[in-house]
Amino acid sequence: MRFIDPEILRAGQGLSLGGAGFLLAVGLLLWACGWRWHRFWVVFGITLAAGIIGLTAGRSAGSQVMVVGVLLAVTAGLLALELARILAFLTGGTAAWFAAQFLLPGAHELWAVFLSGGLLGIVLYRFWTILATSFLGSLMTVHAGLMLAVGWKKGFDAEAFATEQAAALNGLVITAGVIGVLVQAKLLPQEHAKTAQADTQLKVHKPQDSPTPADTGSAPSSAASASWTTTLLPGKHKAA
Repeated sequence: MRFIDPEILRAGQGLSLGGAGFLLAVGLLLWACGWRWHRFWVVFGITLAAGIIGLTAGRSAGSQVMVVGVLLAVTAGLLALELARILAFLTGGTAAWFAAQFLLPGAHELWAVFLSGGLLGIVLYRFWTILATSFLGSLMTVHAGLMLAVGWKKGFDAEAFATEQAAALNGLVITAGVIGVLVQAKLLPQEHAKTAQADTQLKVHKPQDSPTPADTGSAPSSAASASWTTTLLPGKHKAA
């Protein structure tokens, strides 16, 4: 199994340095801030994928290509957060499927593996999001880095390099993915601390509760009772 696909590198040979640099920046942000910005990444990824599918479908159907692509992208973007759990189920199941095929080539009943992986992706949503974004960010960063190397160094064959150094690149992607998980986990306590600090500030600055009518009326009623007692029993108060 090769994580760095030479076919993708071949397709990206004509990409400009700006485009490759943009992909590199997106990969690094996804690698480091996958969970912190996971809502943004879900909306961004689903909207982009829906737009590409809409453009492809519109071109094949001969209809208004741009209209179909934009409408499908907007619709998917509005529904993206609602589809986040479904996306976690599908990605978790797919990852478990490929892992089972790689570790147990002769395994049967892979649908059970897919369902189990999908359920784990939903139950362990945060951990799975961190793991998936770290791995995808590592893949995107390495691919974009090789595309940048093609533009900077003339004569560099990224496709041949990926084929010859497949094991080393696989190790690089796995190592970078593990480091990404640790980096994102390091950011989690800071988020919890900021949330707790904000809650504490809200409690400190919370206005005092206004006195209830029963509390405001207790003092006057006591004074009135004392005045009535003085009026009805004057001798007793004089003796005192």
